Amino acid sequence: MEMEDQMESQKRRGVSKDTLISEGPVGSLGCCGWVLVILSGLFVFLTFPITIWACFKIVQEYERAVIFRLGRITDRKAKGPGIFFILPCTDSIVKVDLRTVSFDIPPQEILTKDSVTVSVDGVVYFRVSDPIASVANVTNADFSTRLLAQTTLRNVLGTKNLAEVLSDREGIAHSMQSNLDEATDNWGIKVERVEIKDVKLPQQLQRAMAAEAEAAREARAKVIAAEGEMNASRALKEASLVIAESPSALQLRYLQTLNTIAAEKNSTIIFPLPMDVISHFMRK
Repeated sequence: MEMEDQMESQKRRGVSKDTLISEGPVGSLGCCGWVLVILSGLFVFLTFPITIWACFKIVQEYERAVIFRLGRITDRKAKGPGIFFILPCTDSIVKVDLRTVSFDIPPQEILTKDSVTVSVDGVVYFRVSDPIASVANVTNADFSTRLLAQTTLRNVLGTKNLAEVLSDREGIAHSMQSNLDEATDNWGIKVERVEIKDVKLPQQLQRAMAAEAEAAREARAKVIAAEGEMNASRALKEASLVIAESPSALQLRYLQTLNTIAAEKNSTIIFPLPMDVISHFMRK
């Protein structure tokens, strides 16, 4: 039942039939293969304890060992960590590092959806989740993942316009991670994180965008100033209506203005006179 569940999960991942067989129990070695294994065991027994040091292998906590016996993978699960036993004449091991690996994606010249050329680089974090698949299904899982990350970055950004590239970095990184994780699943690779580091624009485009932003800011400043003038004029109109209802309020406003001017220690004070007072003297 456990074997059926393992095969079903591997089928969902799209692993080939040969890999499924290699990840199962020890396959048939044939008559010659078993003879060689028995002879190897006898050789170890006869030369004990000299060859015993070649039979024990140790892998670190962050490593796993894939054992090949006469070219076949002996178990569907990698060995380690710790010490284990092999036959020195028929068995060979490949150590796989399970620690997270990070690498920089070289700057890529990309043509966006709106025909703008940008240079984009990033960083990818990945680890080996299946040691057997990383050894049996791909020649060099690390190098293959690096190349695939470059092409994935170009493919994903090629479907975005410039505004999306500049503003939606998190969405682009998530899309790249999903695509990379799905593509490298058959290689036993788990892509943990993808980040966009820098987006470089051409100098001419930078100057054009700066001029556009400056013009937009000036336009907003003019609109804000016009709205301020309009609000001030409305407030003055309301104040004039209030003062018109009470002539003494205008005199109080004059005195308040004089008080403000005198507080600033000015040598010259301009005292406004109401027009009705001046007209009274002119009539005389």
